[in-house]
Amino acid sequence: MSLAARHLEEGGIPTVVFGCARDIVEHCGAPRFVFSDFPLGNPTGRPYDLDMQRQVLSLGLDLLVEATAPATTVVAPYEWNADHSWKDRIFSKEQPFLDSDATRKWLEDKERYRALKATGKI
Repeated sequence: MSLAARHLEEGGIPTVVFGCARDIVEHCGAPRFVFSDFPLGNPTGRPYDLDMQRQVLSLGLDLLVEATAPATTVVAPYEWNADHSWKDRIFSKEQPFLDSDATRKWLEDKERYRALKATGKI
């Protein structure tokens, strides 16, 4: 989404990205970004919570008008839930979808890529 926003901006179309993966969106260089600390797929708020969704959308419209610098991020001041245990169920340091052999191969490939990049071959 950030790359599409940058492309549109180059064509003179201002954009605002709404998202939940701050590190990814900021790394890609979104021109204007409204970050919500919500589960992925819910950047403007809880389903059916129209008031919250309108308020988050309003943050984005305000940002569109008021941003004075590139790569501006606004953090939505809302919580998904007062109980943050939803993060424990969603985020994990492990990659449980990979078995140990797949993880080992992924790490080896990653190291091989870093070595190639360091020598300028990539």
